Amino acid sequence: MNLQRKTVIDGITLALASGGLLVASGVRAEGQTMLEEVSVTAEKRVEKLQDVPVSVTAFSAGTIVEAGIEDTQDFINLTPNVTLEDAYTVSATHMAIRGVGQLNNADPPAVTIVDGVPQNDQKQFQQELFDIERIEVLRGPQGSAYGRNAIGGAINIVTKGPTNEQEGYVKTGIFNGNGKTVSGAFGGPLIENTLLYRLAGSYKKTDGLIDNTFLGTPVDFYESTDLRAQLKWLATDNFSLDLRYETSDLDGGAVPGTNVTGGGTTEHSNIFINPATNTLGEGERDMDSFTMKADADFNAGTLTYILGYTDLEEDYVGDGDWSSTASVLQDQDLNMEILSHELRWTSPDDQPFRWIAGGFHQQTDRTIVSIYQNYVSDNDNTAWAVFGQAEYDLTDRLELSGSLRHDRDERKQTSAGLEETFDAWQPKATLTYELTDDNLVYATYGTGFRSGGFNADGTIFRDETLENYEIGSKNTFFNHRLILNAAAYFAQSDDFQTFYLDFSRTGVQVLDNIDEVDIMGGELEFQGLVTDDLQVFGGIGITDTEIKKFEGFSQHVGRHAPNSHRYTLNLGAQYEFSVGTMDGALRFDMERRGTKYWYPDNIEHQKPINLLNARLTLQQGDFQMSFWGKNLGDERYYVEYFDGGNVLNPPGTFEDSGALGQPRSFGVDVRYDF
Repeated sequence: MNLQRKTVIDGITLALASGGLLVASGVRAEGQTMLEEVSVTAEKRVEKLQDVPVSVTAFSAGTIVEAGIEDTQDFINLTPNVTLEDAYTVSATHMAIRGVGQLNNADPPAVTIVDGVPQNDQKQFQQELFDIERIEVLRGPQGSAYGRNAIGGAINIVTKGPTNEQEGYVKTGIFNGNGKTVSGAFGGPLIENTLLYRLAGSYKKTDGLIDNTFLGTPVDFYESTDLRAQLKWLATDNFSLDLRYETSDLDGGAVPGTNVTGGGTTEHSNIFINPATNTLGEGERDMDSFTMKADADFNAGTLTYILGYTDLEEDYVGDGDWSSTASVLQDQDLNMEILSHELRWTSPDDQPFRWIAGGFHQQTDRTIVSIYQNYVSDNDNTAWAVFGQAEYDLTDRLELSGSLRHDRDERKQTSAGLEETFDAWQPKATLTYELTDDNLVYATYGTGFRSGGFNADGTIFRDETLENYEIGSKNTFFNHRLILNAAAYFAQSDDFQTFYLDFSRTGVQVLDNIDEVDIMGGELEFQGLVTDDLQVFGGIGITDTEIKKFEGFSQHVGRHAPNSHRYTLNLGAQYEFSVGTMDGALRFDMERRGTKYWYPDNIEHQKPINLLNARLTLQQGDFQMSFWGKNLGDERYYVEYFDGGNVLNPPGTFEDSGALGQPRSFGVDVRYDF
């Protein structure tokens, strides 16, 4: 394939939406009578979304602007069966996808790939999203394609790359909490058709919205500065080189929890109390990353090499007893370097038999130091993988595809002289049948693998594996005015990873395993053009987990696994209109999250919550102004909760503690494209 043609194909505009699907081709699409055809790269090839046998939600550059997506939380909130919560540090997050959750200082349940490079640490995921080309969220294990930690799914983020057109944008905004944002990008050719560049940046600052009632100051203050530079060299029609450097400086509140008591029952996690600690937590994360991608095109296929390097430092200190009386502190200083290489060969797309084969290597050096908890954990991880995937057209309408990957993860805790190797084969097989040109069904078997590791005291938590059985259907009706996609799955997890606190152990935070967990559920997404100006969209995700075996804690068998919502519901609409010479769009998004259990005993739980967002955008030419609000109902809920009854060997009386989610926010943005 000619590389210049490939560049054009890779830039095909996606038109998907929040919590389902939404065409996004500007504030107002005049005379639109059908939904736009969409392409994704979910399986490392450019394919039409409706042809890909994967449960996936995607967001285009246009949708990202229209929905006001500015950080990772924004697009996760619009994706069925996936949730994301802020955690105890400025850069930590807890993700759950199809019942598989995130743990403190552990590998994530879904691998995140940014411009082809996997981000395998939870501290990398929290970031501002500016100048983004597209985002894809794949549900279900993607281990055969993306390797370890894709046990619950994969998230593919592609930044906007350089083009031959000199263009860019600038955006600024203000919001409550004395918040302000500035972002922008510009780029074009240094040498037309040969050397292209793009520069982008973002700045955001807020005093915060969640008050500490004892200190009289917000706990969720936040300031971030991000800069990105890209260079693309089209050396020949058959060879290209992409270089990207990004630096990120993030400062903000940390350890925002407070003691939760009262109610007269054993369940306190729906009693909402503002922080009242006598120490204001604070954290900082500095991250620098470099990516190089080289593509060489031949008649027999394309050879791709991707190098990724990240240097990350994070530290925080905060109140350790979540009270206003004592002076116990908790802290952590993290230093991490990650270097990865991937080499793969991709066969041509226009053959009945299509395949990809390659290898992957990643070296991670990670050191954690805590002064107040008196420990040092020095970890060196070396990961290797070989992988291959193939697709074959058995007939014009029947396709058989399969993939296989072997991951080997060698982990060393050099500070304690410990060493352990975790490895797994991850196969996947899919049969896809096109009922018509607009309707298909598929059946999939796939596996996922999340590596084990060491606790601070040197004890080992085991690797987690998952087998997934799935059926699905993708459908387009009424001359492309309605899209309806559905998937149902059953998964079995062995050595499901879990987390608790034990004050008798070094580091206090302990990772462990639940022997067997069954997970079942599904997703249903729709997008429709009610009229040429009114679009509706939505999605529902259902996840039912059951603990089948838990050695040492048999009383929890039959209960739900912790830290995932039993369902998510997304509904929305966008109405486009004209006012004089201006075009406009009014958009509403509603998200409902079902019950979430915090611990395997299922006592403390989060009741269902409803989050309502709205956005009014007015545009004239290249100038755009948006008025927006998030969590308009000012729903109160906890994003993190520690149950005193589940804390082992506490130093005296140990109360429950919780950290509140973001309250109502609102603001105005102004954007100019040039």
